[in-house]
Amino acid sequence: MSIYDRFGVRTIVNAKGPSTRLSGGFLDPEVAAAMTEAATYCVEMAELQAGASKVLAEATGAEAGIVTSGAAAGLLLGTAACMTGLDPGKMSRLPDTKGMKNEVIMVRSQRNFYDHAVRTTGAKIVEVGLPDRYAGAGVRDAEGWEIQEAMGPQTAAVLYVASGGSQPALEEVARVAHSQGVPVIVDAAGQLPPASNLKRFLAEGADLVAFSGGKAIGGPQGSGILAGKRDLIMAAILQNLDLDIYWEQWAPPETLIDKKRLCGAPPHGIGRPCKVGKEQVIGLLVALQKFVAESDEARGKRFRGHIDKLYALLADADHARVQVTGGVTPSLELTVLKDSPRTAMEICIELERGNPSVHANPSRVRNGVIVFSPWCMKDGDAEKIAARVKPLLRY
Repeated sequence: MSIYDRFGVRTIVNAKGPSTRLSGGFLDPEVAAAMTEAATYCVEMAELQAGASKVLAEATGAEAGIVTSGAAAGLLLGTAACMTGLDPGKMSRLPDTKGMKNEVIMVRSQRNFYDHAVRTTGAKIVEVGLPDRYAGAGVRDAEGWEIQEAMGPQTAAVLYVASGGSQPALEEVARVAHSQGVPVIVDAAGQLPPASNLKRFLAEGADLVAFSGGKAIGGPQGSGILAGKRDLIMAAILQNLDLDIYWEQWAPPETLIDKKRLCGAPPHGIGRPCKVGKEQVIGLLVALQKFVAESDEARGKRFRGHIDKLYALLADADHARVQVTGGVTPSLELTVLKDSPRTAMEICIELERGNPSVHANPSRVRNGVIVFSPWCMKDGDAEKIAARVKPLLRY
């Protein structure tokens, strides 16, 4: 029995990974204990975020950083910071962008559902490039000169979505943007591991980078990281904190917010709905320290144990072929053969609706492939998965 039984909610076997739709992953006992302890005290949130900034700066190589309520919140806050700078008047007007830069340039092939967070600020996304390589019409994608040509007096930022196939290279994007004094925001929500990526994007020229805290890092599901230039982080946190306080009474830590540079305190900003609690901040920091302390090789070895066991259990499955893929983060691919009694999609649906409910990665089911990830698997899950999968492959 679990706490979820009290409320009539099923628990699942999660072989998809720490996705938000499936409530993310599990908290390490040390992380959970830290959050429980944090919940028994009250602190000043600006001081807490200032303390977090030191930890995040060390881990990422940034000038400063803050804990956000997820990577999408980081994109919203980062975009708002690029649009308003340290002007509290502009902060008070968003999403009304009158009188400020309000265009964010994006490579067309990098557009995705999550850039809604950028548009929430009132920003207008300006697309560049034609992704022929995805359309099957050629090999080209956007190039640096197209980004430069799109920049103008209304350009607030360039948004770059990091992935293995992102083009142009981030270094080129940063060079072009910085030549016009335009900051670059990197969406690196799912770019961990390897742990070296914590520092990679800033080293390659990004001014701000957003990571998810509830996936690979192992922090609370509703947490994230925004790290980068100090002035931009200051502008971001000013649009996130509760600032219901008299000006003369307000004494934020100078390491995070330099009050002397402000003409006044902004009202609650566009990022106020992205509130992050003390428990989430502490949980993220402890999880981050554990993530950095564990090598990619040790992490991969842990995951490989689950995948190797699942492979052994499914190797003789009817009407299917299984293989282990991936390096740092291995996964198991089950290819459903044409003579199978069910398609890959039908198997995924049956797995989810059965008991126990098993969720796999369905991103390739239309090509007949079901992917099983070890990120959120527990001891005994491999046996549960195999017991559900094998009967569905038999006539």
